[in-house]
Amino acid sequence: MNEDLNIIFDLAKDSMGNAISHLEKKLLNIRAGKANPNMLSNVYVDYYGTKTPIAQVSNINTPDGRTIVIQPWDKSMLQEIEKGIEVANLGFNPVNNGENLIINVPILTEERRKELVKQVKIEAEEAKISIRNARKESNNEIKKSEEFSEDLKKNSELDIQEITDFNIRKVDLIFSKKEKEIMTL
Repeated sequence: MNEDLNIIFDLAKDSMGNAISHLEKKLLNIRAGKANPNMLSNVYVDYYGTKTPIAQVSNINTPDGRTIVIQPWDKSMLQEIEKGIEVANLGFNPVNNGENLIINVPILTEERRKELVKQVKIEAEEAKISIRNARKESNNEIKKSEEFSEDLKKNSELDIQEITDFNIRKVDLIFSKKEKEIMTL
């Protein structure tokens, strides 16, 4: 009997954890004004007929907070990488010096920072919705089970709510940290 309950709890925790992991991955792509190789994670190039992530055909470094340097392993890929960055529509203008591509990351305007915070808030809300959906699914599983007593069902729902509250606080913390990162010059 308790084994079934443990399975329900584990599924809820996994589902909520996945929502937080997804949020963290999404937020990596939202730039905060500092150069970061993850800014190029959505850039793909045509590598011998296959769409390939830029990180698999080059070395990406950030020598300082405003510069990204892309050094392809095959110099003939320079134009292809440059084209991939333009297609990704990141607002970057890479400089090709024949050896590598240099991207100067522009400082974000106040207006753009506020737009990014709104975008982060939307992502955080989606994560919260996923967490609440996991709570709902778990509670439905508990309610429809005929093996559990009414007291055990009530206590289990309270336990699921504690797990939910913990994960919602975690999302709020992630949001606050990213908001601070974006709004700090």
